Amino acid sequence: MREHIADINRRLENMLRLGTVKEVKQGYCRVKTGSLVLDWRPYWTQRAGTAKTSWRPSVGEQVLIFSPGGDFHGALIGPAFYSDENDQPDEHETRDYVEYPDGAKIIYDPETSELIAQGIKTALVQASEKVTVDCPETETTGNLTVKGKLTVDGESLLKGANTMKAGTTITSGAEIDGIKFGEHVHPGDSGGKTGVPE
Repeated sequence: MREHIADINRRLENMLRLGTVKEVKQGYCRVKTGSLVLDWRPYWTQRAGTAKTSWRPSVGEQVLIFSPGGDFHGALIGPAFYSDENDQPDEHETRDYVEYPDGAKIIYDPETSELIAQGIKTALVQASEKVTVDCPETETTGNLTVKGKLTVDGESLLKGANTMKAGTTITSGAEIDGIKFGEHVHPGDSGGKTGVPE
């Protein structure tokens, strides 16, 4: 009877335990709890059906071990918990904050409706049909390269040095202050008019 009760108590204690990740591979990790290191067990992910997510736990991360029936052989590794080695990176009450190992951060603050991405070296957006940015003001502080056709439906304004350079022919039917671009003439030195620009 005592052995039976002891086994029940052991199983109850093993149903939910904290552990530390020791090794990770695709879909599985090994976790240490107390002096015991579990065999490879599946770890939690947000979606794993027709929609899929992938974000592996890292070595040293504190996680929850859920063992149905108290048997570690069927254990499932749940989400993470903060620890002394890996404490909470942001103490804001409502902000959504993600920090990556390379120092990059993605932060959304619902109080200011501000989305910030910091420390990212490159960013890629791929769409098979169209990307639309619907915003009253869009600003880029660095160089902007357009490798395809550039179409401007609204007014264009050049500031700064007010210099526009072209490495090829520019054609336009527009007029600037009543002068038709590319087709206007000037008074000649001997009277009359010059020809159109060539």
